[in-house]
Amino acid sequence: MSKSLANRRRTAPWIQRWSRPLIGGVAILGILNTAYLTITKLTNGATACPSGGCEQVLSSAYATVFGLPLALFGLLAYIGMAVFALAPLAVPSDQQKELRSNLENWTWLLLFIGSTAMLVFSGYLMSIMFTKFVIPYGAQGICYYCVASAIFATTLFVLTLLGRAWDDIGQLFFTGIIVGMVTLVGTLALYAPVGKAVAGAYNITSGSGQVFFTVQDTSGDAEIQLARHLKKIGAKMYSAYWCPHCYEQKKIFGTEALKDLPFVECAPDGKDSQTAVCQETAVKVEKETGKPFGFPTWEINGKFYSGQETLQELATQSGYQGPQNFKNRF
Repeated sequence: MSKSLANRRRTAPWIQRWSRPLIGGVAILGILNTAYLTITKLTNGATACPSGGCEQVLSSAYATVFGLPLALFGLLAYIGMAVFALAPLAVPSDQQKELRSNLENWTWLLLFIGSTAMLVFSGYLMSIMFTKFVIPYGAQGICYYCVASAIFATTLFVLTLLGRAWDDIGQLFFTGIIVGMVTLVGTLALYAPVGKAVAGAYNITSGSGQVFFTVQDTSGDAEIQLARHLKKIGAKMYSAYWCPHCYEQKKIFGTEALKDLPFVECAPDGKDSQTAVCQETAVKVEKETGKPFGFPTWEINGKFYSGQETLQELATQSGYQGPQNFKNRF
């Protein structure tokens, strides 16, 4: 390494000397955050959250892309940022100076493009969280993992912007505008169908008509007969329109059977809400089971069953004797 090059590095601002390790560290935090969410989603586990809003947001239609958890794509993005930031550091500058220089130049551009796209996408998701969840539900609509990811994305962008002496600011600005516009247009197109009713499907909506979930699975004869049997014996499923587990419970019945499924809407702002009935039932459930009242909760033949139930379990608990070749499963 020449003396002049060493002097320039020593006189460079500290943020430029440590930018790559810092970017890599923030990206690793993002990896841990999104990996946890991805594993939880793929294993149908419950996400730890102080406000309860994490599960509500992370199980909404906005948290799934192409049938896969959105967190999975976030995980891949953070892995890419970590590789772009740290890979050049593995090349010894004194032995492979040209390779190291080329890698740094190319990865800085990739870091800028990636962090710009992540910043725009995170900004859109934050606006969705606040308008669709925080404003209607207050603190219970806050997804802390989502907020953390947005902070990580913003930090990556700032560190990338300040992490080196960019030669052509005008070109950088132009590139950022193009990347930002492409990301925003793609994001709007991706989420355009969310919240809209699907013809021929069973749309689960709030009292104002906002679509939260859509059931498109069809019902077999066994599902239809079981739903009618549950209705006939006075069984009830206590649920809330925003509850992801309630959606999954309804989903295994299928669109045709849901027309007869006896459920009680407990959300105060839900369609045909019966909040008072749910509050009375909550006291009975906690007294009988010793567990907090949650969604969904089944009441069958005078007994309460908390959580999701398979169709076979519902058939057994209700004394159903009809066809049991159920086609839908969790």
